[in-house]
Amino acid sequence: MQEYERKQLLERVEREGATVGADIPETITVQGEEIDLRTFVFEIKRRDTVPPGERDRVEQAKRNLRRERLERLETIEEGAVSREEGEELAQGIIGIDRALNALENLGPTDLEREQQAKRAADTKRWMSFLKQALGQEEGGSARRGR
Repeated sequence: MQEYERKQLLERVEREGATVGADIPETITVQGEEIDLRTFVFEIKRRDTVPPGERDRVEQAKRNLRRERLERLETIEEGAVSREEGEELAQGIIGIDRALNALENLGPTDLEREQQAKRAADTKRWMSFLKQALGQEEGGSARRGR
């Protein structure tokens, strides 16, 4: 593979919108083990909530996918592959990124945490507003009295 081809592949996999329109691979080999990745991701995403036991499984899958992505990226960076192998690695990386995006955005579990954080922030803003408003009223009546 030529140096410019290697750089093009690396740029393509690191591009912001690389996963737009990309498919999650049916299967992927991660550390010598073949995984039905698409089935796994859709199975997890189909549920309303992720049970505690499944969260560990999902977190482990994400760690393994990140590790596999890094290994494939390093293989391209080293440049010791043919153009065709580089293309396959790049497509695999983009598919892994797509799966990771889907697993990172797991519906209600993340939404519940986000909603709690928003409520806490709203309460804090409201209390700050009240303190400021009450402080101004007290200051204003104290000034009138002088």
